[in-house]
Amino acid sequence: MKYVACARGRGERRLLHRLEQDQAGTASPQVIDALARVLRLDAAETAHLHNLAGRPAAPRLTRDEPEHAHPRVLALLDALGDSVPALVLGRRGDVLAWNGSGHALFAEHLDFAAPADPVDRPSIPRQFFLDPLTKDLHRNWDELARTHVGYLRLTAGRYPTDARLAELIGELAMRSAEFATLWAEGDVADCTVGAMRLHHPTVGRVDVDYQVWLQPDSPDHRLEVYTARDGSSADALRLLRGSVGFTGSDRRRGHD
Repeated sequence: MKYVACARGRGERRLLHRLEQDQAGTASPQVIDALARVLRLDAAETAHLHNLAGRPAAPRLTRDEPEHAHPRVLALLDALGDSVPALVLGRRGDVLAWNGSGHALFAEHLDFAAPADPVDRPSIPRQFFLDPLTKDLHRNWDELARTHVGYLRLTAGRYPTDARLAELIGELAMRSAEFATLWAEGDVADCTVGAMRLHHPTVGRVDVDYQVWLQPDSPDHRLEVYTARDGSSADALRLLRGSVGFTGSDRRRGHD
């Protein structure tokens, strides 16, 4: 995946900083599109620029109700069984549900039923930057860290009044020097496909492709599915599926 800074020069970076700080005044969509062309922004970066320009000045933070996966996406997750690892993620990267192989691949050190608790459900950004076991799992952690930070910035532009999202970003910036450094770079990225290179504590080296299925009923939610990149990784995933001690119907314990 290609990562491109939002601004190519010092002046452009100052302008984007002013937009993020609500100091640049009102800009029309035509002006924003022209700026995006000058800066050679990609689609995610252009969308972020529009989000910044269109948000209200000094937005008041609000605290939404806890997220819940839509029944249709849960039915799809049930239909997958444990054939491929899969997770349902909320707006802020919280795990709303996972199947047995998804849990085993990414978080076997956590309680399988954890997504059912809206207060303590796993948070992928928190795990990625604050959990040493998750960091050790990813051989291409540096690359994926940029993905997570860029996507959080894109989401923050879309939802500037989300108090829980603001708290998450503040927590990560305070507790993770790596996150704070990447956040300060100002990069934006949407994340729908990519590669993960893992060193799994049970089955060893596993390389997977991930792809995101966006949900029309819940556009903030993402069903992420992971498939093997090569034969040895496919063998490792088969071993992992064999270690999962419950069936697809038992997976219902993995969400509320």
